[in-house]
Amino acid sequence: MSYAAVAASGPQQSDEETYRIPHLEEHGSEASLIDVDSPHVQSVTSDYREQEVKTDTQAERMAQEAERDTEIEAKRAEDKAQDKAQEVKKKAAHKGKEAKAELKKEARKFDENKDNPVFIGNYVLWGLTAAAVGYGAYQRHSEGKLDVETVGTVALGLGALGLADYFASKWLVENKYPTK
Repeated sequence: MSYAAVAASGPQQSDEETYRIPHLEEHGSEASLIDVDSPHVQSVTSDYREQEVKTDTQAERMAQEAERDTEIEAKRAEDKAQDKAQEVKKKAAHKGKEAKAELKKEARKFDENKDNPVFIGNYVLWGLTAAAVGYGAYQRHSEGKLDVETVGTVALGLGALGLADYFASKWLVENKYPTK
């Protein structure tokens, strides 16, 4: 006869006895934990976390719980960082698309206005300026007279020319030669 058969043939428990847990009723709703690290079995009260560490098992359990908590926090931080990275990646892709669209728009603007006298004048002005500055810098360098003061003066002149060109071009585009 099997153990199950023997157990089934014995006296039957009532429903009340079946679901009754004696040590829960004695100590309230929280169960006591059993610590098996000592020579004899000893009951540990449910407020063991607030007590001093007295056994190796308790110390190991606390170390494992701390390690688990650390792993959980690390996982949460990793998940949060991955979410943030995905968000940043999406924003960067969106900004990239916007920038590309803006560049295409500007390229179309230049293409549509390639016969505008203001645009042609700016192409010629800045092309000649670049050639003149490059040639002058090469001459000064070959003579050994290219110094910081000369470079600064030329840079200041280029800045002033750019500022004057900006306002003159803006006035011409608004008043004489509007863009398409």
